[in-house]
Amino acid sequence: MRDAPSFDEFYRSTARRMLRYGYAVVGDHAEVQDLVQEAFARAWRHWGKLSTHPAPEAWLRVVVARLAADRWRRLRGWRVVLSRTGPPDSVSPPGEDSVLLVAALRQVPLNQRQALALHYLYDMPVEDIAGEMRVPVGTVKSWLSRGRARLVALLPGVAEPELEANDVA
Repeated sequence: MRDAPSFDEFYRSTARRMLRYGYAVVGDHAEVQDLVQEAFARAWRHWGKLSTHPAPEAWLRVVVARLAADRWRRLRGWRVVLSRTGPPDSVSPPGEDSVLLVAALRQVPLNQRQALALHYLYDMPVEDIAGEMRVPVGTVKSWLSRGRARLVALLPGVAEPELEANDVA
C-alpha cells in the first residue's frame, strides 16, 4: 500500500537534488525535468516497496541514469537516420492566406470545424465523416454548409463557389 504523505516528504526532500544530478548527467534542463518527473512517477508506482528500501534516493538516481541512457540511445538512432537521409527540408512560414484561414476556423464551432477538416483536408466522404463522428449524414451536411457559410462571412473576398469546388456532398 502506498503512503502518500511519506512519498510527498520523499519528493520534497529529493526533487532538487534529482534535478541537479540529472542536469549533470544530461545537460539539458527541459529534458532533465521530463526524466526526473518520469523517475518520480515510477517511484510512486513502486512506493509500497520503495518506501522500505534502504536507499530510495539511490534507486531514484539509478532510474534517472537509466532513463538518460535510454534517451541517448534514441538520439543516437535519430542521428543515424539523419546521417542516411540528411536533414529534413526546411519549412517555409505560413502564408497570409493560411494565417487568415486558421484564424477564421477558430471562430467556427468545433463540430463544424471538425467536419470541414475531415472533408477538405482528409478528402473524406460525408458518409465516412458521419460514421466517424457518430451522427446522421444530414447532420454532417448541415455542419459543412453552416461551416462554409461562416467561413465566407469571416473571410472577405472569398466567394462561396471557391469553397464548394471540392465538395461532393
